Amino acid sequence: MKIDAYSHILPAPYFERMREMDLDQRALKRWFELPALHDVEARLAIMDEFGDDYQQVLTLSSPPIELIAGPAEAPALARLANESMRELCDKHPDRFPAFVAALPMNDPDAAMRELTSAIDDLGARGVQVFTNVNGVPLDHPSFRPIFDEMVGRDLPIWMHPTRSAAFADYTTEDTSKFEIWWALGWPYETSVAMARLVFSGLLEQHPSIKIITHHLGAMIPYLEGRIGLGWSDQLGSRTAGDDYQRLQRDLLPKPLLEYFRQFYADTSLSGSDIGTRCGLDFFGAGHVVFGTDCPFDPEGGPLYIRETIRVIDALEISDTERSDIYSDNILRLMRLSTDDET
Repeated sequence: MKIDAYSHILPAPYFERMREMDLDQRALKRWFELPALHDVEARLAIMDEFGDDYQQVLTLSSPPIELIAGPAEAPALARLANESMRELCDKHPDRFPAFVAALPMNDPDAAMRELTSAIDDLGARGVQVFTNVNGVPLDHPSFRPIFDEMVGRDLPIWMHPTRSAAFADYTTEDTSKFEIWWALGWPYETSVAMARLVFSGLLEQHPSIKIITHHLGAMIPYLEGRIGLGWSDQLGSRTAGDDYQRLQRDLLPKPLLEYFRQFYADTSLSGSDIGTRCGLDFFGAGHVVFGTDCPFDPEGGPLYIRETIRVIDALEISDTERSDIYSDNILRLMRLSTDDET
């Protein structure tokens, strides 16, 4: 069995609501060009290529709800997304065994209410957050109850990067050029969010927390040495005015790398053999889940699935480890078995 833990969707009712909103349609050009993103029949046709044992956990595609709706409208939009994903799971349980709840993060109180309702009433098996909330970092105190609640429920948090062309690469410019904001900016966003959560003490306080980072932990595995000998062992040596050494001693008693290895990561690396081996070596097979980023590839869906399977099948790992990555890890994280119904 192969359970794609990080595939994206804009369910038809939600997508239609997006089209009715006062959005920059040019910025959403790519979303409109991908039928499998909002047309379930197109999605199912792609999935059929990979056999009856290929399934997808549904996560709401970017852009984040809080980026397209204000606090007054975001809760209803999140509710529409979650009810629509629940409906897809009910109609196609053999393809969509579970969905991940979308939250209106620009209203933390409403986000907590939607978290409770989506999990308790709709059966969501986790929640998704983005790496910042309209520029507010995830370690802001207003978001801490969401992380605490998910620890208490023993369910995972999917963390997706967000950054747009409006985030310039240089302070002398107004916008990011050449889609650098996406190609390099998104991995940076994920890495920064992971670091901020580590330094907030979240992973020290909650060692059992389940945060699934997109794109195999982004930059973190590759920068193992920089984080270890370069950062952890020399924290505070480059900074005046902040007692970072005391912070690390009192709040983070373990080496930084140990906290970063507590994260989980998916295999969505656009078919990179080298990157997958690096991420797997860093996190270990027990903390890696199969994810493809479907349908955001040049073919509109099947290419990333095909290439990710090729990469995983070529890994020099045991059959048990391969099974863990393909399905067993995500089932354990969501506390589901192969014959559970959501």
